[in-house]
Amino acid sequence: MSMTTFPPSDPLTWKQADTDVHVATRAGEFAGFVEFDGTTHLARDQRGTDLGSFESLDDARDALEGANTPERRPSAFSRRLRQVLRRGPHRARA
Repeated sequence: MSMTTFPPSDPLTWKQADTDVHVATRAGEFAGFVEFDGTTHLARDQRGTDLGSFESLDDARDALEGANTPERRPSAFSRRLRQVLRRGPHRARA
C-alpha cells in the first residue's frame, strides 16, 4: 500500500459532514476526521488511527494537523554525498 504525502505547506481543508463529524482533506485526499461523541472530540487520521480525545474541536483539529505533517528523513544519497565531500577532490586516473 502506498501513501501519498503532501508538503506541510498544503493546509488541511475542513468540511462538516454531519452535525457531529468534521472531515479533513489535503490536496483533495482524505486526511482524517474529528467526531464529537457528546462529551469529547475524537480525532482519527487517514488510516483510522486514534489520535486521542480533546475538549475542543480546535484542539482535535490541531492534533490531526500535527499527525499529517510528514517526517523528514535523511536519504541515503545525502549521507553518501556528505561522505564523498568530506574526503575532498580526487584526481582521475588515466
